[in-house]
Amino acid sequence: MKLQFTDQLGYTINLPSPPKKIISLVPSQTELLFDLGLDKEIIGVTKFCIHPLEKCKTKAKVGGTKNLNIEKIRELQPDLIIGNKEENTKEDIELLRKEFPVWISDVSTLEDAMKTITDIAQLVDREPEGAYLNHLINAGFTDLQTLALQYRLEPRTVYLMWKDPYMMAAADTFIGDILMKAGLVNIAKGIRYPETTLEELQRMSPELILLSSEPYPFRDKHISELKAAIPGADIRLIDGEMISWYGSRLVKTVGYLFDYQKSLK
Repeated sequence: MKLQFTDQLGYTINLPSPPKKIISLVPSQTELLFDLGLDKEIIGVTKFCIHPLEKCKTKAKVGGTKNLNIEKIRELQPDLIIGNKEENTKEDIELLRKEFPVWISDVSTLEDAMKTITDIAQLVDREPEGAYLNHLINAGFTDLQTLALQYRLEPRTVYLMWKDPYMMAAADTFIGDILMKAGLVNIAKGIRYPETTLEELQRMSPELILLSSEPYPFRDKHISELKAAIPGADIRLIDGEMISWYGSRLVKTVGYLFDYQKSLK
């Protein structure tokens, strides 16, 4: 096993042996670790780590992604902590780095997500399993892009993930990249998650508005509210986990987006 690793922010950690006590600070990466077969090695997860539910329920909880319980982490004495630049705070990570090996991902595209799978698989000595996941993901998204061309999918799309105020996922996010690879044209202007209003949405004239199930739990009633203001748009609910979670969830995302493409053509 490789002994020295550099995370996606450029920090180097040393692991004398495959980690036996892992804490995961990000739900999608927790799911990945379980899918890599690390049921016994995972000792701590956040309260938002819910997949796979039966396994996550048995692990110690170390707070939320942005308000970690540092004392609980110290009690667990992990030999590896895995987090993410966007999901966890810089202050928490810098504090933990002083005491434990901490590896941080930085994911904005599908390609970043696949590299994260490769890197984490190397970290935990599960390289064949990681390579197989990436094979499935790459093949699936290649087919998705082919079908998007065949169906001539290119609806002008807005992905809403918050309300009061409305917030959109812009093109420079992981969500934006996944939408593009599924054949949707993200028309949200701005950086990361810009705020918007009903009036601005009307001016944008989207053909498709996607209402995410997380972090804001959009429901059917919100479709009616938006339809009244933007009657020309096709407004739909979408599973936020399938679009915003990276890691092994992307294998399921492919099938989900296949069905979504068929419903749009």
